Amino acid sequence: MQEIGFGIVGCGMIAEFHAKALAAVKGGRLVGVMSRSEEKARKTGAQFGVPHFTELKKLLAAPGLDVVCITTPSGSHLEPAVDAANAGKHVVCEKPLEITLDRIDKLVAACEKNKAKLGAIFQARFGEGAQTVKKAVQAGRFGRLTLCDCYVKWWRTQQYYDDGGWRGTWKLDGGGALMNQSIHAIDLLQWLVGKPSEIAGFTGTLAHQRIEVEDTASAALKYPNGALGVIEGTTAVHPGFAKRVEISGDKGSVILEDDRILFWKFENETPEDEAIRQKFAQAGAIGGGASDPRAISTEGHRMQLQDMVDAIREKREPRIPGREGRNAVEIILAVYRSAKEGKAVRLT
Repeated sequence: MQEIGFGIVGCGMIAEFHAKALAAVKGGRLVGVMSRSEEKARKTGAQFGVPHFTELKKLLAAPGLDVVCITTPSGSHLEPAVDAANAGKHVVCEKPLEITLDRIDKLVAACEKNKAKLGAIFQARFGEGAQTVKKAVQAGRFGRLTLCDCYVKWWRTQQYYDDGGWRGTWKLDGGGALMNQSIHAIDLLQWLVGKPSEIAGFTGTLAHQRIEVEDTASAALKYPNGALGVIEGTTAVHPGFAKRVEISGDKGSVILEDDRILFWKFENETPEDEAIRQKFAQAGAIGGGASDPRAISTEGHRMQLQDMVDAIREKREPRIPGREGRNAVEIILAVYRSAKEGKAVRLT
């Protein structure tokens, strides 16, 4: 069976994760990389032994190209994704899908119009721990949900922002600790328990200079069923801690740290519960990045890219279709709006 060919647009740090992950994807291969910077394109192409391009149209014309991975700065995902879809290519897009809801909607619409599959990168959902928690929610084991929270207390140096160029800007980063770092935990929380109906948020820039966006944020959440919750996101906590998602109800509670289940207890225990506690006593394969953005596993990306290969062959949607990438951005933008206006914001 012919391999599915992938191209990467954008040759920054995250492009390396896509390229390394592709090397382990069955039935997929990297066929080319593209950056407007000749130096970055040449370096990345040489690193992974594939042709490099400085013009998107030339990458899109590369022999054997089926899927384009968008790894450009967050606020510049729309244009190359639309061009790829118009060229008949499927699209895998890094988080956030885009930095405004309008740009996300245009991106999704272009892929739907061209019948191009669109996968949103949220690799945390693919972890075994996250999948186990999802099944417990679906089975109603928590009873009535009461508190649903996520915490991303990370650390980034000033150098991280100074070296990035686009990092810490509204135009290309779209936000700070929430939009860039905490979005994975926020997406995971909403995937597990649904979107909140009301959000009251605060943001601040407390430990970094020369950035336009927040490095610290907190928000209070209210869910449609009356449950409450909290989002905390920061890059200003030294030395940085693993991200946590905590879900509690009147029949049980779970704490997920990265992809490791730290706490798993329900009023009505089943024979599998002790086995789950023992299994997840060790750290999971997906996680990291608390103090070093490079210290994350490629396993989550491998699973998502493998899913795109399988989705193409099985003629189905990816497990995280692009339109689902909208939810976390909607929540984050509501926090920003609440912080700016000084009042709670209702989500529709």
